[in-house]
Amino acid sequence: MTKFRTRKGALMRGSYGQFCPISMASEILCARWTPLLIREFLCGSTRFNDLRRGVPRMSPSLLSKRLGELETVGVIRSFKNKQGTQEYRLTKAGEDLRPLIMGIGTWGQRWVETEVSLNNLDPELLIWDMHRCLNIAPLPARRVCLQFVFSNLPKARQNYWLLADPQSGVEACYADPGYDVDLFSESTLRTMTAIWMGLDTVERAIDEGRLELSGEREVITCMQEWLGLSPFAHEKRMVD
Repeated sequence: MTKFRTRKGALMRGSYGQFCPISMASEILCARWTPLLIREFLCGSTRFNDLRRGVPRMSPSLLSKRLGELETVGVIRSFKNKQGTQEYRLTKAGEDLRPLIMGIGTWGQRWVETEVSLNNLDPELLIWDMHRCLNIAPLPARRVCLQFVFSNLPKARQNYWLLADPQSGVEACYADPGYDVDLFSESTLRTMTAIWMGLDTVERAIDEGRLELSGEREVITCMQEWLGLSPFAHEKRMVD
């Protein structure tokens, strides 16, 4: 396989053999999983395990390989934090990819068929994305426990929790955290994913019997506000 050199002189694989900047950038950015990995950095993930939660179907060995490649070409840098834990952060070159990666997401939200999007469902990824975008402001000024039940999944994969705390932020929980539940939400995974993507609304899902809520009224009534939708949820769907 043909190899090429980056600006730093490092050898990479898979050259198209063209001088075009699109070709050279594609050699770095279009390897499988790489755009999604950069998305995770842009969303704030910095640690290996958090990156894995954002790309749960990516093997740990391939994740390590892609991280090494991105560091080699200067898109990310690795370092040890004060606790001695390995972290990764985007460099200036990596941050410069933000409009490109987000632009791909905008295009997908506008043009990719809804049914295609909703065929790719993953409860752990949904909860992980929801925890990153959840808006604490409308919630009571205390720790709030939100439980989501996806009734169409096998029993062992039905229950997930989000803990929202004004002091510590939002935490995604895949096992019962042991707190009193302030909001109990029951729906199919498809319904909640569609709401988060901006393809459906809380009000419509409740009216049509696809979403059932119980718990603290002040939490229930502002769910659409605190849910914190996908960054692309407000993009208008386009028709050719």
